[in-house]
Formats: sequence, structure tokens, C-alpha cells
Amino acid sequence: MKRILVTGASGFIGRALVPYLTKCGYAVRAASRRPQRAGEGVEPVRSPDLAGSVHWTPLLEGIDAVVHAAAIAHTTGIDEATQDMVNHRAVAALAEAAQGRVERLIFLSSIRAQSGGSAAGVLTEGQEPRPTNAYGRAKLAGERALARKDVPFVVLRPVLVAGSSPSGNLAHLLRLARLPVPLPVAGVAARRSLIDRDDLCAAIAHVLDEGAHLRETYIVAHPEPIEIAEMIAALRRGLGRAPGLFAIPSFLTRGALSLSFLGEVREKLFGDLVASPDKLMKTGWTPKLSPEAALAHIGAAALEPTELSDLAS
Repeated sequence: MKRILVTGASGFIGRALVPYLTKCGYAVRAASRRPQRAGEGVEPVRSPDLAGSVHWTPLLEGIDAVVHAAAIAHTTGIDEATQDMVNHRAVAALAEAAQGRVERLIFLSSIRAQSGGSAAGVLTEGQEPRPTNAYGRAKLAGERALARKDVPFVVLRPVLVAGSSPSGNLAHLLRLARLPVPLPVAGVAARRSLIDRDDLCAAIAHVLDEGAHLRETYIVAHPEPIEIAEMIAALRRGLGRAPGLFAIPSFLTRGALSLSFLGEVREKLFGDLVASPDKLMKTGWTPKLSPEAALAHIGAAALEPTELSDLAS
């Protein structure tokens, strides 16, 4: 049985990935800041402080492969130096320590290592990366640090990840969908790529299991993008409500979305970010859940008591 170190085990991706890998037959060493939350059959260990001097070697003892999912995922209030320490230099230190010790290192990067929050056309791995914020620049630097080391690695660049108890952009959209009023977004035609969290976990397991070429980078996305209006409609269906969307001129929609917290999602609604997963799919991975179904699941999960208490805390 292969032993896998998963960093960021209590994070948004990690808390789904750890049980997914155990169901696949892996033994998992789960590194997190709250190791007591590790599930049954998982070896919990405390994660080092990635913003400091990181010593990875003790965590790699007896490990066959690593999935590095630990990161600063969102950028509000985080300075560039901290982003660089966590999302670049800690990755470089892990790659250094992993040389000659592990069979494979999977680095969970981000589509933001390749692009800003919106992009013209369809993004592919062959294009020159053009990150536009500190998070994206640090993730790209982490990718390049891996490439400089003699370690068997695979880089995954997931797009927006859909799962219950979301944070960031999807949390804002969920708040928007929960408003008890019709919304003037039916005319918003911006398209976004999305991936269900379980499908991302399947992609990680796929590249762990010889499913991809080493020292390669793969975008992880559903092949069919979804319009923002369709995203909100799907969330509302999951909440057990009608879509309740109508169209008004775009300049009026922009004005309406400048109010209160809606201003945080305004720019996200008016730009495309579409990425192609063709390269990864050619290795044999295929996502199972459509963007609409993934978002409906988020809406349904938001009705559960645990979800409501999380939102209130």
C-alpha cells in the first residue's frame, strides 16, 4: 500500500482529498494545522509553518508520494512577501527535501498562475503564463522552483473549484443566490470554467497512479464552461428555489452589483475565464459532474444545519 503525504489536509481541497485517497486504497499522512481533525485510518501530523523556515524531511519519512495542497488560497489582506513564502519558497523547500525520497510530487497550483481573473480566448498549458496578482505570481514561482529540482513532479492548475462550504468567489455567489429577490443577471454572458471538488480529487488520484507524464503541467477543468447567470440559477435550484433572473442593460447591472458585498463579485461577472482540460483528458481522466450539478449540490448543502452554522460563525 502506497503512503501519501497530503499537506493542507484540513483545507477546502484537503478535507475532501484525504477520504477520497483512503477510499482509493492509499495510506494517508495528513498534515494540517489542526491534525486532531484527521479522519479514521489517517495518520495526522502537524503541518510546519509555511511562512517560516520549513523543514520537510521528518514528514517525508516512509512516504512514497506527496500531494502539496497547502497554500494561502485567497489574497485579501495578505502581502506579497507572505504569498511568496507560502506559495513559492515552501514549495521549493519541499522539492529540495523530496529529491531521492519520493516517487512523485503533485503540486496543486492554480489557473491564476497562468492568467488574471479574466482572459480572452481559451487558456491552454502551452500559452505563456501571465499572472496578475501576488497569489498567481507566487504559484507560478513555485511551479518553476519544482522544475529546477531533480524530483518527479506533476503540476495541476485547477480552475474555480465547486464544493460545499465554499470560500472566495463561490461564497460570494452563494450569498447572491440566497437573496430573497429576483436578480438582474440574466443578460450576463460571461463564461467561467469550473471543476467539482470530487472531480479534482479524482484528477489528483489519476496523476498519482501513473495516469500522467512526469514533469508536466495540466489544467483541471470541466470541458464545458458555464455562464454566470447559469451558475446563480443552479445554486438557486439547489436551494430549492426558482432561478428568478431577469435581464437589464449591462451598465445597470454593474451599478446594482456595486452595492454592499455585491461589489466584490462585480468584476467576476463581467469577464470570461475559460480553460481547456484537453491535455489532462487525453491521459484518461474525465470529470463526472457537470458545472450545473456541482453548483446545485453546493446550494443543497447550504440548507443543511451544519452549513448554516458555518455561515453564521
